Amino acid sequence: MLKEFEINASTKILCVIGDPIAHSMSPLIHNSAIQDLKINYSYIAFHVKNDQLKKAIDGMRAFQIQGMNVTIPHKLSVIPFLDEIDPLANQIGAINTIKNVDGRLIGRNTDGEAAIQAISDAGITLKNKKVVIIGTGGAARAIAFYMAKETQEITLINRSQPSMQLLKENLEKYYSITIKSRLQSDPCNKALIADADILINTTPIGMIPKIEESPIPAEWMHNKLFVFDIVYNPMNTKLLQNAHQCGCATLGGLDMLINQGALAFEWWTSKKPNRQLMKQRVLEYIAQKNHKKEEIIHENQ
Repeated sequence: MLKEFEINASTKILCVIGDPIAHSMSPLIHNSAIQDLKINYSYIAFHVKNDQLKKAIDGMRAFQIQGMNVTIPHKLSVIPFLDEIDPLANQIGAINTIKNVDGRLIGRNTDGEAAIQAISDAGITLKNKKVVIIGTGGAARAIAFYMAKETQEITLINRSQPSMQLLKENLEKYYSITIKSRLQSDPCNKALIADADILINTTPIGMIPKIEESPIPAEWMHNKLFVFDIVYNPMNTKLLQNAHQCGCATLGGLDMLINQGALAFEWWTSKKPNRQLMKQRVLEYIAQKNHKKEEIIHENQ
């Protein structure tokens, strides 16, 4: 039986790439599952910039890395370097997970399924709801495609037009619901959110280190709005703080992170991880980190 933390010449490698990546909880989550299942894998994070992306994917083949998570900003731009894309991920136009099958790299997207599961677990139903999604990157595309199966209306809000228009057109190819799009600078956005049931932030606004930023003003929210921020570090973003003060039901990004990680892990290893354990490890890590901060503040007083 493999000893805990043992790495040897037969250890299989899993990883995540992104820019930035230092904030990622994925190594903690996946290595917790690896240790729990006592399998000979190890999961690490790589900081990969845009101009190094192709080399990183070539390295996945060269080093026989078994599985890779892909995060901001590579979920769209990585696709041309892969050999095969899952049909749904192809419709979405973004991937977040790659599996190496004997040198053949296959991409799929677990973001949408993970987000819908997190929302469902929070007790929120999607049927006939009006949804506003901020951002049109890889995660937004996946969530929008899954949302469109049940919701009444989706409004996309983004800083620039081209990617937003492309996502709108892609959604309209497959779904007959109402799809709207608005630039982030549009003064009508306040009224749109006032009429919405669900607001989802898929941008990195509010993520470490820019924790004081929010994608929308606090006064735009209302107490019947469900606010979901897929950012998980920090867990309680400025958007969620403002939403809570407005009386909104809220959900942070941790459950979505755990869900998409578990889906990827099972795809790579054919073993089902303990999602509750994965989440528990993250919560313990954050509590320990906050405790150390409090100790430092106390020592400096």
